[in-house]
Amino acid sequence: MNQQTALITGASSGIGYEFARTFASHGYNVVLVARGEAKLRELAQTLEPHHAINATVLPTDLAQPAAPDELATALQTQGIQIDVLVNNVGFASYGFFHELDLAKELSMIQVNIVALTHLTRLFLPGMVARRQGRILNVASTAAFQPGPLMAVYYASKAFVLSFSEAIANELAESGVTVTALCPGPTQSGFQERAAMQDSKLVQSGLMTSAEVVRQGYEGLMQGKPVVIPGLNNKIGAFATRFVPRQTAVRIVRRMQERTGH
Repeated sequence: MNQQTALITGASSGIGYEFARTFASHGYNVVLVARGEAKLRELAQTLEPHHAINATVLPTDLAQPAAPDELATALQTQGIQIDVLVNNVGFASYGFFHELDLAKELSMIQVNIVALTHLTRLFLPGMVARRQGRILNVASTAAFQPGPLMAVYYASKAFVLSFSEAIANELAESGVTVTALCPGPTQSGFQERAAMQDSKLVQSGLMTSAEVVRQGYEGLMQGKPVVIPGLNNKIGAFATRFVPRQTAVRIVRRMQERTGH
């Protein structure tokens, strides 16, 4: 039985939920982090008896700047060592940047960028000292080009990809791996929260969270620096390298627009 522990943020639904199930099925103890305590406890009560693992529930709002330190302190108090960190939590908003709520856009930067960076810095030194550990940061195919109508979200995922690739290189001889998972549109509830269900990009088809996580977990265990699930997503991500930057931006704008536009 694997006695290592994986911490998964955004574990109450979608990709994070599937990662929790996947790690538990491979014998990992799990630390489940999200805002909604009830959903986390329901998940923990399902995972523990089914997989004979320990599931620790830590309700946390990572939009709060102090949350990562509080999370690390709670784990230290309970004597829980993190061997795998899955920075999954994130959200988006849809529309023209100048019309969107500023507080929500700044909160998105806090969650998608600052909290991810903070958690990575908190848990990475211990992994390096033990010469063993894995970090998976959930980016997106959005990371490969600017995204009109979701400007801050696309920019935040570009940060996640660049940051992850850079520290993966820094850690090449350390025994610790860093993987950026870059899914395309996924069945996860993400689109509803961003109010973009009728965009052309979403209407073109969604992968399931389970399939995204299956490929992400395999890539993480293989130590891959970047994983792009799905052939169409791979083609789309790399196609942007072969067209002028402004052409790529215009294509994304057309895909982001609502159907009927």
